Amino acid sequence: MTVSNGWFYWAMLSAIFAALTAIFAKIGIQGVDSDLATLIRTAIIMVVLAAFIAYAGKWSSPWQLSPKTWLFLVLSGLATGASWVCYFRALKLGPASQVAPVDKFSLVLVAVFAFAFLGERPSLRDWAGIAMVGGGVLVLALKR
Repeated sequence: MTVSNGWFYWAMLSAIFAALTAIFAKIGIQGVDSDLATLIRTAIIMVVLAAFIAYAGKWSSPWQLSPKTWLFLVLSGLATGASWVCYFRALKLGPASQVAPVDKFSLVLVAVFAFAFLGERPSLRDWAGIAMVGGGVLVLALKR
Protein backbone atom coordinates (compact mmCIF):
# COMPACT_ATOMS: atom_id res chain seq x y z
CA MET A 1 0.00 0.00 0.00
CA THR A 2 1.41 3.35 -1.04
CA VAL A 3 0.40 6.30 1.11
CA SER A 4 1.45 9.81 0.16
CA ASN A 5 1.48 13.12 1.97
CA GLY A 6 0.75 11.56 5.35
CA TRP A 7 -3.04 11.82 4.95
CA PHE A 8 -3.49 8.14 5.81
CA TYR A 9 -1.82 8.51 9.21
CA TRP A 10 -3.96 11.52 10.10
CA ALA A 11 -7.05 9.62 8.92
CA MET A 12 -6.11 6.62 11.09
CA LEU A 13 -5.62 8.90 14.09
CA SER A 14 -9.02 10.40 13.32
CA ALA A 15 -10.54 6.90 13.33
CA ILE A 16 -8.88 6.06 16.65
CA PHE A 17 -10.11 9.27 18.26
CA ALA A 18 -13.58 8.77 16.76
CA ALA A 19 -13.69 5.29 18.30
CA LEU A 20 -12.66 6.70 21.67
CA THR A 21 -15.30 9.40 21.25
CA ALA A 22 -18.02 6.77 21.00
CA ILE A 23 -16.81 4.87 24.06
CA PHE A 24 -16.24 7.96 26.22
CA ALA A 25 -19.56 9.49 25.11
CA LYS A 26 -21.54 6.31 25.81
CA ILE A 27 -20.16 6.27 29.35
CA GLY A 28 -20.47 10.04 29.79
CA ILE A 29 -24.10 10.44 28.74
CA GLN A 30 -25.45 8.09 31.39
CA GLY A 31 -27.91 10.13 33.43
CA VAL A 32 -27.43 13.26 31.28
CA ASP A 33 -29.57 14.69 28.49
CA SER A 34 -27.82 13.95 25.21
CA ASP A 35 -28.24 17.53 23.96
CA LEU A 36 -26.60 18.94 27.09
CA ALA A 37 -23.79 16.42 26.69
CA THR A 38 -23.31 17.59 23.09
CA LEU A 39 -23.11 21.22 24.25
CA ILE A 40 -20.48 20.36 26.89
CA ARG A 41 -18.46 18.38 24.33
CA THR A 42 -18.64 21.28 21.87
CA ALA A 43 -17.48 23.81 24.47
CA ILE A 44 -14.49 21.61 25.30
CA ILE A 45 -13.64 21.28 21.61
CA MET A 46 -13.72 25.06 21.23
CA VAL A 47 -11.34 25.57 24.16
CA VAL A 48 -8.93 22.87 22.97
CA LEU A 49 -8.87 24.19 19.39
CA ALA A 50 -8.41 27.79 20.54
CA ALA A 51 -5.46 26.72 22.69
CA PHE A 52 -3.99 24.68 19.84
CA ILE A 53 -4.29 27.55 17.35
CA ALA A 54 -2.78 30.02 19.80
CA TYR A 55 0.08 27.67 20.74
CA ALA A 56 0.87 26.84 17.09
CA GLY A 57 0.78 30.51 16.10
CA LYS A 58 -1.88 29.83 13.48
CA TRP A 59 -4.28 32.60 14.43
CA SER A 60 -5.43 34.92 11.64
CA SER A 61 -8.49 37.10 11.37
CA PRO A 62 -11.51 35.07 10.27
CA TRP A 63 -13.06 38.29 8.95
CA GLN A 64 -10.62 38.23 6.05
CA LEU A 65 -12.10 35.01 4.66
CA SER A 66 -14.18 35.15 1.49
CA PRO A 67 -17.99 35.03 1.66
CA LYS A 68 -17.91 31.64 -0.11
CA THR A 69 -15.55 30.25 2.52
CA TRP A 70 -17.79 31.60 5.28
CA LEU A 71 -20.89 30.10 3.64
CA PHE A 72 -19.42 26.62 3.39
CA LEU A 73 -17.82 26.73 6.84
CA VAL A 74 -21.18 27.76 8.32
CA LEU A 75 -22.95 24.98 6.41
CA SER A 76 -20.29 22.52 7.56
CA GLY A 77 -20.73 23.68 11.15
CA LEU A 78 -24.50 23.30 10.96
CA ALA A 79 -24.14 19.80 9.48
CA THR A 80 -21.60 18.88 12.18
CA GLY A 81 -23.88 20.14 14.93
CA ALA A 82 -26.84 18.21 13.54
CA SER A 83 -24.67 15.10 13.21
CA TRP A 84 -23.45 15.36 16.80
CA VAL A 85 -26.96 15.85 18.20
CA CYS A 86 -28.19 12.80 16.27
CA TYR A 87 -25.12 10.76 17.21
CA PHE A 88 -25.42 11.46 20.94
CA ARG A 89 -29.16 10.67 20.87
CA ALA A 90 -28.43 7.40 19.07
CA LEU A 91 -25.72 6.56 21.65
CA LYS A 92 -28.17 7.30 24.45
CA LEU A 93 -30.64 4.80 22.97
CA GLY A 94 -28.45 2.10 21.43
CA PRO A 95 -25.24 0.13 21.89
CA ALA A 96 -22.07 1.96 20.87
CA SER A 97 -20.93 -1.12 18.95
CA GLN A 98 -23.89 -0.67 16.60
CA VAL A 99 -24.37 3.11 16.64
CA ALA A 100 -20.78 3.99 15.66
CA PRO A 101 -20.61 1.69 12.61
CA VAL A 102 -24.01 2.88 11.37
CA ASP A 103 -22.79 6.46 11.82
CA LYS A 104 -19.91 5.54 9.53
CA PHE A 105 -22.41 5.00 6.71
CA SER A 106 -21.33 8.59 6.15
CA LEU A 107 -18.37 7.05 4.29
CA VAL A 108 -20.76 5.73 1.64
CA LEU A 109 -22.59 9.05 1.46
CA VAL A 110 -19.34 11.03 1.20
CA ALA A 111 -18.28 8.90 -1.76
CA VAL A 112 -21.64 9.38 -3.50
CA PHE A 113 -21.74 13.13 -2.76
CA ALA A 114 -18.08 13.59 -3.80
CA PHE A 115 -18.87 11.80 -7.06
CA ALA A 116 -22.00 13.89 -7.67
CA PHE A 117 -20.83 17.32 -6.49
CA LEU A 118 -17.03 17.37 -6.50
CA GLY A 119 -16.35 15.36 -9.63
CA GLU A 120 -14.31 12.74 -7.76
CA ARG A 121 -14.10 9.40 -9.50
CA PRO A 122 -13.32 6.51 -7.15
CA SER A 123 -11.94 3.41 -8.83
CA LEU A 124 -13.87 0.16 -9.12
CA ARG A 125 -11.78 -1.16 -6.24
CA ASP A 126 -12.73 1.90 -4.16
CA TRP A 127 -16.43 1.42 -4.95
CA ALA A 128 -16.15 -2.25 -3.92
CA GLY A 129 -14.79 -1.23 -0.52
CA ILE A 130 -17.44 1.45 -0.16
CA ALA A 131 -20.14 -1.11 -1.01
CA MET A 132 -18.75 -3.46 1.64
CA VAL A 133 -19.04 -0.71 4.24
CA GLY A 134 -22.63 -0.14 3.14
CA GLY A 135 -23.32 -3.87 3.39
CA GLY A 136 -21.83 -3.97 6.86
CA VAL A 137 -24.11 -1.16 7.96
CA LEU A 138 -27.12 -3.10 6.65
CA VAL A 139 -26.04 -6.21 8.56
CA LEU A 140 -25.79 -4.16 11.76
CA ALA A 141 -29.07 -2.32 11.18
CA LEU A 142 -31.23 -5.38 10.41
CA LYS A 143 -33.14 -6.86 13.32
CA ARG A 144 -31.96 -10.25 14.48
